[in-house]
Amino acid sequence: MRFTLVALFVCVCCCPVFGSAAELQKIRVSDDKRGFVLAPSAKPFVPWGFNYDHDEEGRLIEDYWDKEWPKVEEDFREMKALGANVVRIHLQTGKFLKSKSEPNQEALDRLGKLLELAESVGVYLDLTGLGCYHKQDVPEWYDVLGEEERWAAQAVFWEAVAGRCAKSPAVFCYDLMNEPVVPGGKRNAADWLGPAFAGKHFVQVITLDQADRPRPDIARKWISQLAAAIRKVDKDHLVTVGMVDWSLDRPGLTSGFVPDKVSGDLDFICVHIYPKSGKLDEALATLKGFSVGIGKPVVIEEMFPLSCTADELDDFLSRGKEHVAGGIGFYWGKTPEEYRKGGTIGDAITLAWLELFQKRAKSVPPLPDAK
Repeated sequence: MRFTLVALFVCVCCCPVFGSAAELQKIRVSDDKRGFVLAPSAKPFVPWGFNYDHDEEGRLIEDYWDKEWPKVEEDFREMKALGANVVRIHLQTGKFLKSKSEPNQEALDRLGKLLELAESVGVYLDLTGLGCYHKQDVPEWYDVLGEEERWAAQAVFWEAVAGRCAKSPAVFCYDLMNEPVVPGGKRNAADWLGPAFAGKHFVQVITLDQADRPRPDIARKWISQLAAAIRKVDKDHLVTVGMVDWSLDRPGLTSGFVPDKVSGDLDFICVHIYPKSGKLDEALATLKGFSVGIGKPVVIEEMFPLSCTADELDDFLSRGKEHVAGGIGFYWGKTPEEYRKGGTIGDAITLAWLELFQKRAKSVPPLPDAK
């Protein structure tokens, strides 16, 4: 998953008191297929928010949402006050499945509480599933499953999560997996995870053996199976998947999730993209490749000034706005005021990002009747 940046929305409600947010409406794709609208009001909705993928100590939400629930509430209020209307949550497979066929009801109950929090604060959730970010938390029984059984277990996960979330207006979308990859050739047994980044495994493969199958065909079949599991219990909320920026059908490295070949069962496209200094034109060409000819909205689900300055990222967003329906960055549990007191380069970079986020949030349409 890496770091993230998002681009475009907000109902800036700085009041941290529950009950102040307007009642959330459901979200659907606009008739022109370029963005989103609220239903039933048909007012435009531009997703603009944060990946809440870990806290300032690197802990995943399931590591502390049982014993430190007030922290989760506080962080949600802080994100809302900064101008977010979407929070991306990353749910771990090992926390939500007890076995390949048995969901964890306690985790689902906690997810239900998170939905209530989102409704109270007035933000939507991008629910990204099937995470295996901490390798030590991945169940042994899950790693030894073959492709067919693993996909079936993943369908159990999504049917359980969507079943719990189906009635909530606070769901923006279900993101099937963060940065899935169809590898070429054959991998070793149980070798389902990509290399670690900052101590976490954000990339997963969905098969260990290509077996002479076209890689996009494998990706399309996997998406279809998991989307069908969701649609069994929730026919309304949107479905997507978080793609790495090297998913386009180009020479060299590719994920197998070629957007125009695998998106039939997706409501919109998500791309994770981190522009590099001096190479904004390349990043813009990649962004255009995800949007042109597919006929579905594109959301930048991850961005951050990781390899460029905040000003360059701002320029990238401005120049790429015709191809983008919204964006999502990162929030790690610390406010701009706290970063201003820090003295590290990381503090300065994150502060610049949060200030950029707030600036761009001012141009995003507010939610109807926001207080």
